[in-house]
Amino acid sequence: MCGIVGIVARGSVNQDIYDALTALQHRGQDASGIVTCEKDGKLHLRKALGLVRDVVRTRHMYRLKGHMGMGHVRYGTAGTGGEEEAQPFYVNSPYGITLAHNGNLTNAEALADELFRTEQRHLNTHSDSEVLLNVFAHELQSLKKVHVGPEDVFKAVSAVYRRCRGAYAAVAMITGHGIVAFRDPRGIRPLVYGVRDNAGKKEYMVSSETVVLDALGFKVLDDVQPGEGIFITEEGELHKQQCAEKVSLNPCIFEFVYLARPDSFIDKISVYKVRLRLGEHLADKILTEHPNHDIDVVMPIPDTSRTAAASLAIRLGVKFREGFIKNRYIGRTFIMSGQKERCKSVRNKLNAIPLEFKDKNVLLVDDSIVRGTTCKEIIQMARKAGAKKVYFASAAPAVRYPNVYGIDMPSASELIAHDRDVGNIGNFIGADWLIYQDLNVLVEACQEGNDHIKRFEDSVFTGDYITGDIDKKYLDHLETLRNDAARQKGSPDQGTPIDLFNVD
Repeated sequence: MCGIVGIVARGSVNQDIYDALTALQHRGQDASGIVTCEKDGKLHLRKALGLVRDVVRTRHMYRLKGHMGMGHVRYGTAGTGGEEEAQPFYVNSPYGITLAHNGNLTNAEALADELFRTEQRHLNTHSDSEVLLNVFAHELQSLKKVHVGPEDVFKAVSAVYRRCRGAYAAVAMITGHGIVAFRDPRGIRPLVYGVRDNAGKKEYMVSSETVVLDALGFKVLDDVQPGEGIFITEEGELHKQQCAEKVSLNPCIFEFVYLARPDSFIDKISVYKVRLRLGEHLADKILTEHPNHDIDVVMPIPDTSRTAAASLAIRLGVKFREGFIKNRYIGRTFIMSGQKERCKSVRNKLNAIPLEFKDKNVLLVDDSIVRGTTCKEIIQMARKAGAKKVYFASAAPAVRYPNVYGIDMPSASELIAHDRDVGNIGNFIGADWLIYQDLNVLVEACQEGNDHIKRFEDSVFTGDYITGDIDKKYLDHLETLRNDAARQKGSPDQGTPIDLFNVD
């Protein structure tokens, strides 16, 4: 899970990219980066580990000149990594290309080997985003043209689709030519584009979520379709073409549960409306399984479960209260390395209000349960604050399998639901009872927003990997990369902030 943005405008784009990345900060907190291009082809890049506000300071903004550019917020799928894996990535040949990517290439290792042995391209990191960049650069270079037009760009994108497997939404900037955006043939990761009028002239932006376009005054035109290429020339002309031979729309269903902001639309589905419906359906399930429940109050685990918890409380006819106050300066525990660090972070991140818990039977609602360690800590906090009974509801089904398409899910052995039934999970986390959303209900809640989508990418719940190229060997290798021991080992070289092209 990462956030990407690209823009072609009539004037300076640095502030728009900065604002866009802050709106996408929820999609990645490990690293941030911005690259801009002036009309004479001069590039300016700033990237480093950290939040946007910490990486890009006023002195950098002065130097990030140009009328087109792109940005990225990162969170890695195998640990944080060093500064060298911050994006956007850059290659000099051909033309000078920068690229940022959200997702995961499932054949990245084979492609990296092919790039070195057959195409003599050197990779400086272990990032699949650098692999994707070099594949695109090679295909563009093979056209052997001094200047490229839309048809040339789309030929290169078509070749990328033939070679790259997995999930990827990408934006690339070709120096002196324009911005390119493309999305994998199944549309697993989100990507949208829009237009804004500036003194009668059009400016275009592509982004991971519609909230960015809304915030910056762009009118949403459409989602980038699976297998589609979008090319915005340096002069501000928009071109698009279907570039993949076989496509289907299968967006990641976990975007609607947790990843995306509630004020975004993904493939024309309101994330907010999905979460409202999930709360209502969860209330119906509680009324079926616990018709004589004694719930006094419903409380969300801030922040992503708030919408579902509110609609759940209304449907149940019980009070909705904020029992936990969140320290918004603590990162998402979902992506932290090591159980000890996650548990400590929960205590620092959330503080209970004892008045809301004292002598009450409380239903806590979270968007999902991954490792179980976070909700276990929270339940203990609720009891310490005075709750008589603590029930727990997950707005998502049980997460039983790791994700291979760009979400940093832990290894299978570290997923609380991987080999446990609901009763055992409830005992582990310390709940008086536990209830999960049903998968068919989650699917229906999403399809209600767009009934043209017949299947979502739902492998974290089913173990059915939609690209069809994931086997036990791949998952075993993933286990070695993602278990807590590997995360705590970390990157051997954290490096230093990268400032290229006269930025510092």
